[in-house]
Amino acid sequence: MDKPTSVDAYLAGLTAEQRSALEGLRTTIAAAAPAAAEGISYSMPAFKVEGRGLVCYAAFTDHYSLFPMSKEVIVEHADELGSRATGKGTIRFEYGERLPIRLVKKIVKARLAEVETERGRHEG
Repeated sequence: MDKPTSVDAYLAGLTAEQRSALEGLRTTIAAAAPAAAEGISYSMPAFKVEGRGLVCYAAFTDHYSLFPMSKEVIVEHADELGSRATGKGTIRFEYGERLPIRLVKKIVKARLAEVETERGRHEG
């Protein structure tokens, strides 16, 4: 896949199963962070708050992932994430698995609070 120039371009290059899973994740993230803007970061679909990265997400052959861009947020939710937390910054979901919407929203909101705190430190 060429480097995507938009979220829609990224999604257009996926299989129907991948696209469906990522659209569900995209909708859930947008509901948790309605003021966040969509874009591309690290060649993946992303949500940003005032230009700062909030979360990214991506499709892979056998799974799809949410990247909260924060090790701390993953550590804070490790018990709830269980085996979904893989690597330092990845939350992995299987295709065909029901997306844990409440958990995803909780993680996005925790990340949003973290970004707001960081922004306050830089402005203060």
